[in-house]
Amino acid sequence: MVNDRPVDGFTAARRAMIDSQLRVSGVNEEAVLTAINGVAREAHVPAEAQALAYIDRAVPLGEGRFLAAPLFYGRMLSEAGARADDRILVVDGGSGYLPALARKFSDAVDVIDPAAATSGTGTGGYTLLLIDGAIEELPAGLASRLADDGRVVTGLVERGVTRLACGRKAGGNVALLTLAEMGIPLLPEFARPKGWSF
Repeated sequence: MVNDRPVDGFTAARRAMIDSQLRVSGVNEEAVLTAINGVAREAHVPAEAQALAYIDRAVPLGEGRFLAAPLFYGRMLSEAGARADDRILVVDGGSGYLPALARKFSDAVDVIDPAAATSGTGTGGYTLLLIDGAIEELPAGLASRLADDGRVVTGLVERGVTRLACGRKAGGNVALLTLAEMGIPLLPEFARPKGWSF
């Protein structure tokens, strides 16, 4: 019981996730932990998967989509350093969880799906781009939506291994630096075009 109110199972699971998955893995920023504590993961998965919402791996959403493991979001938000004055663009992996987390930091959050993110260009001027999954390459059209000096945090696939990566836009280009190997669901829309090989 907390303040003489019973704690439901999901609330207890959320606290356990923060204490036993995030804090022990180096995610200790209070703003990040407060945001994660304030968004119910069980509300972002199908009803039949709610009991799995707080496990330390990706949860299937159906149709090839996944809610990534909690550590991905914790590390992503820690690296992003989101501020109230950020204009944030979120490429949603299908759960709506990352957009809900981003809104804990800024009121200026726009959300697009992976198909829209990889086709053409859109409105620019975003100071932070968050991609909910692992990509093989960042499309130029998506990079063009970032303001100069804008930041990006995403999963990145390199030789079949997924890693958390971050970058910054400078001179019209975005360079990504890999940070940590971790299991991150793939976003097939961001696959590198296949070329000839011998």
